[in-house]
Amino acid sequence: MQEVGVQRQYAPNSICFGCGPANDKGLKIDSYQTADGLVLRFTPSEEHQAFPGMINGGIIGTLLDCHGNWAAAMAIMKDQGMNHPPCTVTAKYEVKLRRPTPLGAELEILATISELMVDRAKVEMTLSADGKVCALGSGLFVAVKEGHPAYHRWH
Repeated sequence: MQEVGVQRQYAPNSICFGCGPANDKGLKIDSYQTADGLVLRFTPSEEHQAFPGMINGGIIGTLLDCHGNWAAAMAIMKDQGMNHPPCTVTAKYEVKLRRPTPLGAELEILATISELMVDRAKVEMTLSADGKVCALGSGLFVAVKEGHPAYHRWH
């Protein structure tokens, strides 16, 4: 596994709440490349709870959204032979909460590409804790062009 997550490698100044290394109050996720996509390991904190001992669904959604977005960006970069991932944004995503996600467990989120197009990717995500699937996600993430408000956000 690489030493630095793709977020810190390619977007160290990003302020995104979920994946921005420069957001001191954010989640600061680190996603790592695998043969099939990206993997994320994240340990929630006390303030991420919805009720005692269980993680808030919005935090789960943020983890899936940001991690899926980066999986798309990295897949497009690789497919197009780019040196830097394009800035991608979420066009749509869906979260299915399968069971309560416990506090105190390291979460593992796998993101794989289900369909890759020139400027967008469909991504499937699975969030597990203690070997049990707690949430599933799917999304469509699109590379934006110059002129879009998010175009330079990772640079």
